[in-house]
Amino acid sequence: METHEADITTVGNFTIDSISLPNRPNPFVVLGGSAAYTSLVTRRLEATASVISKIGADFPEAYLWWLKQEGIDLSAVTKLENEKTTRFELKYNKDLTTRTLKLKSKAPPITPNDLPKAFHAKAIHIAPIANETPYDTIMQLKTHTGVLSLDPQGLLRTFDKAGNVKHRTQIDKRILSLITIYKSSPEELTAATGSPDMQTAIKTLHNLGVETVIITQGAKGAVLSVGGARYNIPTCESAAVVDPTGAGDVFIGAFLTEYIRQKDSLWCACVGSAAASLVVERIGPTFFGDKEEIYRRAQVIYEKGIKQ
Repeated sequence: METHEADITTVGNFTIDSISLPNRPNPFVVLGGSAAYTSLVTRRLEATASVISKIGADFPEAYLWWLKQEGIDLSAVTKLENEKTTRFELKYNKDLTTRTLKLKSKAPPITPNDLPKAFHAKAIHIAPIANETPYDTIMQLKTHTGVLSLDPQGLLRTFDKAGNVKHRTQIDKRILSLITIYKSSPEELTAATGSPDMQTAIKTLHNLGVETVIITQGAKGAVLSVGGARYNIPTCESAAVVDPTGAGDVFIGAFLTEYIRQKDSLWCACVGSAAASLVVERIGPTFFGDKEEIYRRAQVIYEKGIKQ
């Protein structure tokens, strides 16, 4: 693999998603995975992005072309001719507030040997979707950055024989002790820490050494906990909510992009909320608006940021 550097490196397998939406007769098959959403919004905010991922022989060349056209470094993406790409079926309910998720195929995990021998990123975001980033890999990634970010959703999932998704009770606390920035839903926070409520769970993460905790809550906005202060981050109004897939991934991608520019965390979270409000207006990772619109929306909600 080639040596590479980036502002943001995302580690996690790309997926091929089949998304079923209410009032749409047929599912849409699109590029998916946290790595896609995170890296694409990073580029939209004019930072450099790279991805470490594994894909199968069935991964469309058109997706690789598209990602390269967007300026994303794919030199650490490994295509395995005898394996399949991770695929999910996503089905949303009528008001898009809940979804069912089914795993149809799964690419191999990302091991320490899959990492470039020499690379550095200002921030590395670990974004597994099906348990593909083991502890040894995460520990090795820690040596390549000063900011290690985690979305634990893929570490919390287990799958039955039919591919239906379940959740574990906790994840390896050794992983959490390596993390600078943590982002998840409230349900994932409880599962990851084993703590019964949000306040206790956030405190648990800080006690483990996590500096910044972000809890995304869909239409309820997000909670940001950093430096002993806690903020409610309002949602940013979308022109329409068509597909909520990837909104949380876009949030953290935009947050990290501003964070490495040494912006204050409240502003970073508002940029995350603004970017998320744009991606949901289209299907899949196809629309992020432009940087000026993201910042315009962020400024509106920045002025509403309220310390708890």
